[in-house]
Amino acid sequence: MRKILLLLLLLTIDITFAKVYRLYYLGGQSNMDGFGYNKDLPIELTQPFSTVFIFHGNSSPDGSPVDGKGLWQPLQPGHGSGFYSDGKTNKLSDRFGIELTFAQRLLELMPGESIAIIKYSRGGTSIDTAAAGQFGCWDPDFQKGNRVNQYDHFLAAVKNALSVKDIDGDGEDDTLIPSGILWMQGESDACFGEAIAGKYSINLKRLIDLIRAALWTDDLPVAIGRISDSGQHPSGKVWTHGEIVRQQQALFVKEDQNAILVASTDYYGYSDPWHYDSHGYLDLGGQFAEAIVKLHQQTH
Repeated sequence: MRKILLLLLLLTIDITFAKVYRLYYLGGQSNMDGFGYNKDLPIELTQPFSTVFIFHGNSSPDGSPVDGKGLWQPLQPGHGSGFYSDGKTNKLSDRFGIELTFAQRLLELMPGESIAIIKYSRGGTSIDTAAAGQFGCWDPDFQKGNRVNQYDHFLAAVKNALSVKDIDGDGEDDTLIPSGILWMQGESDACFGEAIAGKYSINLKRLIDLIRAALWTDDLPVAIGRISDSGQHPSGKVWTHGEIVRQQQALFVKEDQNAILVASTDYYGYSDPWHYDSHGYLDLGGQFAEAIVKLHQQTH
C-alpha cells in the first residue's frame, strides 16, 4: 500500500509540473520575417516573455542544403529580418515581426496559457513555381540545384523544433498542442502575371493542407494576412496583380471553414515600398491573435 501511495504521489508531481504549450506556426515571406525596428518598441515588449518560447528556423535559399536549424528560447525582440541561428546559438537582429504582439495579445485573450511558436519564413518567396524568381518557392515539387525548396526547409525546422522534448529547459518534458497557423505571403505571386495570381487560392490550399499535415492536424485553424500595396511605384502599384491575389485570399478563406482573413494591412504605413512600418507590425500581431482566437471559439 505504501508503494502504491508513493507511485500515485510521483504521478501527481509529474502531472503538476508537466507544462502544456499551445503551438503556433508563423510562415510566409518578408512581411512575416518582420521589418519593424526594435528601437520603436514600447517598453513592455523589450523584455523576454516568461511563458512564451520561440523556435525560429534559420532562413535558407532554395538549392542550399536542408537547414531549419534553430534553438528554443524565450520570445524577445530580434526575431525579425536579419535573425540567424546555427542550432547552437541564436543571433538576434535589430528588427521584429508580428510575433511579439501576437504573443502579448494571445496572453491577454487566453490568460494562464503558455505559448510556443515555430517561425520559418523567407522574404520574396512565392507559392507558384513560375513566380519563384531569385528568392525561392514553397511548392514542395519545385526543383532547383539539389531540389531543396522552402517547404523542405520548413519541414526541417518543424522536425528540429519538435525533436526537443523540454523546450523551456526546466527538466520536464513539455506537451505542444498544434493550435494555429499564421500566414503572411502572396506579394511575390502578385507580380508575375495575371494567370499566376489567379491560381493563388488553389496553390495556397495545397500548401496549407501540407503544413497542417506536417503539424498532424487536418483542420488546424489558419489566419491569412491580406496583402496590401504601398503605392510607392511610378505606376501606383508595387504588386501589379495584387488585387487578384487579394480576391484569391478571400476565396480561400470562404472555402475553408477553419480559415480567417486579417484585413487590417490596408491601413498600415510603409518603411519602404514593400514592408510595413514598425507600427504596422505591432498592430498586425494583435490582429492575428484576435483572429486565431475567434477561430478557436468557433470550433469549440
